[in-house]
Amino acid sequence: MAKTIQAIRGMNDCLPTQSPLWQKVEGKVKQVINAYGYSEIRMPIIEMTHLFSRAIGEVTDVVEKEMYTFEDRNGDSLTLRPEGTAGCVRAGIQNGLLYNQEQRLWYMGPMFRHERPQKGRYRQFHQCGVEVFGLDGPDIDAELIMMTARIWRELGIAQYVRLELNSIGSPEARAEYRTALIAFLEQHESVLDEDSKRRMYTNPLRVLDTKNPEIQAILGDAPKLSEYLDNDSRVHFAGLCELLDAVGIEYTVNERLVRGLDYYNRTVFEWVTESLGAQGTVCGGGRYDGLVEQMGGKATSAVGFAMGLERLVLMVEALELTDDVARQVDVYIVTAGEGTLPAGVTLAESVRESLPTLRVMNHFGGGNFKKQFKRADKVGASVALVLGEDEMAQQMVVFKDLNGGTQETVLQSDVIEKLAYFFK
Repeated sequence: MAKTIQAIRGMNDCLPTQSPLWQKVEGKVKQVINAYGYSEIRMPIIEMTHLFSRAIGEVTDVVEKEMYTFEDRNGDSLTLRPEGTAGCVRAGIQNGLLYNQEQRLWYMGPMFRHERPQKGRYRQFHQCGVEVFGLDGPDIDAELIMMTARIWRELGIAQYVRLELNSIGSPEARAEYRTALIAFLEQHESVLDEDSKRRMYTNPLRVLDTKNPEIQAILGDAPKLSEYLDNDSRVHFAGLCELLDAVGIEYTVNERLVRGLDYYNRTVFEWVTESLGAQGTVCGGGRYDGLVEQMGGKATSAVGFAMGLERLVLMVEALELTDDVARQVDVYIVTAGEGTLPAGVTLAESVRESLPTLRVMNHFGGGNFKKQFKRADKVGASVALVLGEDEMAQQMVVFKDLNGGTQETVLQSDVIEKLAYFFK
């Protein structure tokens, strides 16, 4: 007997029992984004490796340790996308979408990082990302945060997430701050772990994001980035906070929030939760005004965010917010007797034609009424339409409410109207 083949560690199947919840979460997210007038873009899941090393940064954890990279048959180095922003910028430049234009875009799909799988974090994971190009004011930053807040309300998780904000200023201001931070870290090098020592000269701002409690303790005395901000960044951040205050979105200014990718400037934000155990980020983003030019395009203002769908699904499930998850089937067609199967198939097609939003399933494979109703219950059907030989001869059908338990016999010509009223 051949050995069974297992899925790759950290890459999971989404089973039929799980997909309705995924569809609910994805559907709510798409509904909100579309309500703001944003347009979908779809990019390849494989890109040239240097796209990510140039955009994300050579000394980030993503590029150094986590990318799935391989050579194809032409000898080109290719990488499974670890995030969506770089590919979206590449697509915008290549297809002429960005120069002197405003674009409000979104995408959804799988991303890949070779890291240790844990709850809500996998090697193949799924993100929804939103990217805006050509707008440089704090108003669009605020709109993206308002959009995410609305998504949390639609999913029923708003009270379980909180917003953290920061401004990391211009590249020039950050360079000045970087010098001061390195000087501070050098004074405390004996306390730093190996990861922080490695980052101290290559990407010192990432040390601020450490989870090591000993290092967190000394960082309380570290220079503050806010003291080095340029005036334009201060004005931008004040404008963002004013808009969030106006619409009643609560936030905490976290001066250690820097985000993990090199392309950010000015606004950075994260939505975090404790509902999945240890504090976790469910959504993060910010400004990256220099990335388009860095990747070969004309200088273009840009801001965006990405949210992890696995974590949203886990939150909705953990908080037991699954009562309204869509049923697999609305109407189940039960047939028994000679000649009833063709009539049942015809009836099902008629219902699908007239009421295309209903999910209609025919029972196939034979079996008595008990077996068929058991199957209807298993798939979660609300209504069974029953056709026996007598009903077929009289052009009738039994309409059975599988939740209420009542049933009545109606004319086949009245079934559509009856179903429309039942499911209105």
